[in-house]
Amino acid sequence: MKIVRVNDLVSIKRSIESGTSEQVEVVKEIIAAIRTRGDEALREYTEKLDRVHLASFSVTEKEIEAAYKQIDERFIAIVREAADNIRSFHEKQLRPSWMTTEENGTVLGQKITPLDSVGVYVPGGTAAYPSSVLMNVLPAKVAGVKRIVMVSPPDDQGQLPAAVLVAAREAGVEEIYKVGGAQAIAALAYGTESIHSVDKITGPGNIYVALAKREVYGDVDIDMIAGPSEIAILADETARPDEVAADLLSQAEHDPRACSVLVTPSSVLAEAVAVEVEKQLEQLPRKDIAARSIADYGAIYLTETIEEAIDTVNQLAPEHLEIITENAIELLGKIRHAGAIFIGRYSSEPVGDYFAGPNHVLPTNGTARFSSPLNVDDFQKKSSVIIYSQKAIEENGAKIAEFARKEGLEAHARAVEYRLKNDGKLSY
Repeated sequence: MKIVRVNDLVSIKRSIESGTSEQVEVVKEIIAAIRTRGDEALREYTEKLDRVHLASFSVTEKEIEAAYKQIDERFIAIVREAADNIRSFHEKQLRPSWMTTEENGTVLGQKITPLDSVGVYVPGGTAAYPSSVLMNVLPAKVAGVKRIVMVSPPDDQGQLPAAVLVAAREAGVEEIYKVGGAQAIAALAYGTESIHSVDKITGPGNIYVALAKREVYGDVDIDMIAGPSEIAILADETARPDEVAADLLSQAEHDPRACSVLVTPSSVLAEAVAVEVEKQLEQLPRKDIAARSIADYGAIYLTETIEEAIDTVNQLAPEHLEIITENAIELLGKIRHAGAIFIGRYSSEPVGDYFAGPNHVLPTNGTARFSSPLNVDDFQKKSSVIIYSQKAIEENGAKIAEFARKEGLEAHARAVEYRLKNDGKLSY
């Protein structure tokens, strides 16, 4: 793993979500086909891309019962405990509607309303991601969303992973479909005979899923266009090299374009971690993926001071940030940009991925500068409430009309002045 001085800092931004022109055209064709031909096109693309013919896209109760029989009770118990942790954390994010009354009788407020329906995309194929189910579904449940639809690509036997189905049932999902890719996003956005449309789509996927989410945005809402995973570790000489290396590799094994970075003022730690990364790489089942990630996007940035290290982290604005230093909690207030912050030796990044409770759907590609983890607010909308009193319109009507005329909007001004005229406060 290369060690570089911090003045050689490079951006962690990667642009794979933009896709090639060919990929964009494919996605547009798929979306157009689903919009015009519904289930017929959905079935064709499932046969072509997932290599399976499905008489029905719906997951049946029988399939869910079979999934529970395939998963051991211990793992089911772990899923339930993780779900409790995630639910509890997100319940603390709930905010009530509110109203305030001014002295002149005006009432102003904000009404918070859950979205009617949400679609959750869960990646599939050769992998199973029950954690993705919990992290996307449970905040929506806590927010009060009544209809949550889950879609995921089937394997060549027309099945979804048992662990995914168990997680979906534990999270309370009642509507599950065996469809994936851009065609699933199109079905969620525009509806087919089998799948009714939703108001928002969340969840990660491959480049075609990302491009489809971008394409349908505006007709429905989306959570984000996520890039490859990232981790930055801010550490000093008190950190253990083997633990730091293990955490760097925990992200590198995700994707060849994942980014794993150590930022430290300790040259001793830097050199020890570089050695340890190479050593641990040899023991990983996903060695090839992790090695490419480390070679292309991994780095150890050496700074002069811990303050310079903090500045570097804020420039990177990473998805995941671990702080493993003496008195690590004291540095928290200096961190301005990070999706999730893990403080102390025992707060390894996978703790947040699966079990602690905060959401693992996080801003990537430096977007932590201006965006937040998936949360309850993402599944609610806010309406302003204005109840203007007669006294308030008498006090402020002329000022409102003057403001409107300054913008050249005479009808706006008169709409207010009619109230004043009808109450005898103005004559034309």
